[in-house]
Amino acid sequence: MRIGEIAALVGLTPRAVRHYHRIGLLAEPARRANGYRSYTVRDAVLLARIRRLTELGLGLDEVREVLAEDAGRALRDVLRELDADLARQEREIRERRLRLARLLEGPVTGAGPVSPALAELLAAGPVTDSPAAAKDREHLELLDSAVGDSGIFAVLHTLAADPAVLGLYEELDALETAAVDDPRIAPLADRMVALMPPEVLAAIPDSGPVRTGFEEALLADYPPAQAEVVRRVMTALAEHMETRGRTQP
Repeated sequence: MRIGEIAALVGLTPRAVRHYHRIGLLAEPARRANGYRSYTVRDAVLLARIRRLTELGLGLDEVREVLAEDAGRALRDVLRELDADLARQEREIRERRLRLARLLEGPVTGAGPVSPALAELLAAGPVTDSPAAAKDREHLELLDSAVGDSGIFAVLHTLAADPAVLGLYEELDALETAAVDDPRIAPLADRMVALMPPEVLAAIPDSGPVRTGFEEALLADYPPAQAEVVRRVMTALAEHMETRGRTQP
């Protein structure tokens, strides 16, 4: 048989047969005088077995082990391993679908579903079209993905329900094109610190460079004047937490 004929017989393509030759899964057959490969029935049996094994989900390396006459594992052992692996994948898929179902119970934002803890916080927050508020929500979604429910969302509930927050967002919006030395920066930062629960930074897991990198990226997401306000707020809260840590027994 020629390559096209044996491929058609076992339900493969000539390209697949050539690939099995290249990787050494199927030995090259003898060639005729005209240079064409000449396949035997034994070659067809072997190719049919390769096809059946790959359809069961075995990788080509595993197929090679099954086909090996000396060092290969028994086919039954390989199939048992394959069955166990499929069972593991089924469990993982069920767990992922359960997590997805829980996420879909909450609101789906522009970035996608959020955790129940963040969903509760967003529902308690003010309704506003403030760009600063929208950015705040995006950062909370990022924090949700990065650290999960570390307790910070529960801490922020009091802040989200405070009507003064809307005014702070408006003041921050007004600094979008301001210079970094704008005189409104310091007073606004002070008011934000006074309103911010001091437990906020304590609720963020201290993961060293990851936390530092997150804070740097957070500041880089704001225009200069707004970034200066946020930097001052983070610095003041960090200092407050350090002082609190030194005074506690």
